[in-house]
Amino acid sequence: MKSPCPALLAVLALLGAPAVQAQGKPLIYCADASPEGFDPGMWDSSSTNTVGTQIFNGLLGFRRPTTELVPKLATSWEISPDAKSFTFHLRAGVKFQTTPWFKPTRDFNADDVLFTFQRFIDPNLPFNKAFAVNFVYPQNLGLAKLIEGIDRIDDRTIRFRLRQPNVTFVANFAFAWAGIQSAEYAAQLLKDGKASQINVQPVGTGPFQFKSYAKDDVLRMTAHPGYWGGAQPTKALVFSISREPNVRVQKVALGECQVAAPLRDVDISTLTGNPNVSIEKIQALNISYLSFNLKKPPTNKREVREALDIAIDRNAIFKALFPRGDAMQAVSAFPPSVPGYNKSLKNEFDPARAKALLAKAGFPNGFEIDLWALPVARPTNPNGQLMAQLIQQDWARIGVKANIKTYEWGEYLKRANNGEHNVYMSGWSGETGDADDFLTPNLSCATSKGGIKFCNAEFDKLIDEARATTDVKKRLAMYEKAQEIFKRERPWITMAHSTVYIPVRKDVVGFKMAPNGSVDFEGVYRK
Repeated sequence: MKSPCPALLAVLALLGAPAVQAQGKPLIYCADASPEGFDPGMWDSSSTNTVGTQIFNGLLGFRRPTTELVPKLATSWEISPDAKSFTFHLRAGVKFQTTPWFKPTRDFNADDVLFTFQRFIDPNLPFNKAFAVNFVYPQNLGLAKLIEGIDRIDDRTIRFRLRQPNVTFVANFAFAWAGIQSAEYAAQLLKDGKASQINVQPVGTGPFQFKSYAKDDVLRMTAHPGYWGGAQPTKALVFSISREPNVRVQKVALGECQVAAPLRDVDISTLTGNPNVSIEKIQALNISYLSFNLKKPPTNKREVREALDIAIDRNAIFKALFPRGDAMQAVSAFPPSVPGYNKSLKNEFDPARAKALLAKAGFPNGFEIDLWALPVARPTNPNGQLMAQLIQQDWARIGVKANIKTYEWGEYLKRANNGEHNVYMSGWSGETGDADDFLTPNLSCATSKGGIKFCNAEFDKLIDEARATTDVKKRLAMYEKAQEIFKRERPWITMAHSTVYIPVRKDVVGFKMAPNGSVDFEGVYRK
């Protein structure tokens, strides 16, 4: 074949240069909160998970915008007929990131998978002795109890053996918390007496690598030049951290950010007419709720929890917080679109019965209680302070005085996890479209540290049996029954399921939302 003439090459070069330069523009994401840290297994919040998704890969991933599992660091996998053995065949030629603090000498292999998951299940691992932490999501799943063993078959093959069948287990390998760490990097940190640096100076195999971070200000990442998925068209990824939603909206409108954290209902109209901005939306698998401390009086009494729930006028709250009408009142622990949803359950607004329940519980004159307001805006709770004020008014009508408190986001999570609250606002976003993705990480006995959260033997037995059965009809019936127990015991005041809206500048190419509203910038660039 003849080579193109020099003149044609010159023309092609001129045509191609601007496109290449355009793809090299920094991509700026307006984030709504700082990450709690950079070790994905340690944390359980959307702000940390969003960062971890850029830096780390799991064995599997989700094909956006669906819940379909796709290969990542594993090229294929097999599940035994009894759903107790999961074998993964690992990708060859995967490079860990080279940074000023770590220079890898080998490619990713089974040792890295083994180290990552041993940290979650073996407190006697030398690294865990040097850096003892609480792995929130693995703990909530009861991972240490569930996994019987992990077999390193060879460099490219690893097998997980479970003590009991679990038909939902494979999806865990696609979650952000299961991002694979470098065993070689961990060994270096351990040798140098710096194990805790794994949460400060991350090393992963993902499309972007950590560069610098200033809390509550900016996080900078650069493209990983050795990324197995190919060179990234965006060389500089910046997270500009702005807690105030209106600030993020203005930055997107002015082109100072190309993508931003999900919008509140009240912000959508501000950007709708902007010719340079499109608004992506998805009916997300999410829920907001108020979680009770089941150990601390008076919320340790079921009648009190029910009274506080049925005293809330959800209709009034939704008019104030969700003026577009796109949100749905949450009745159960997961959205109606998830199979196994119990359609017979209802919310109730009955202040008179609430007062009677308080009297029955020994509080005829009410009581005083702290109510924690969510300090960050979320699609299912766009204004935690306003929600708290409206609930405060409703509770006052039944004789309950609510003192509204809040904290900086990281402090809020830390204090709630320690059980300092009576009632705090929280939420959850699922990724798999399976009921277990909501129930086990949030409502199983494994999540109940010191009795703070929900632990009900009958409920636990049902969700354990549901995970173990391959009979879909029986499994869904178990979930329906489990929801009846949930509604009876009231560990949560369920609030909202919402549509998620993410603003994207029109010069952004390749961006796709996920069912949980999270963002992934692999392959995304500005044209």
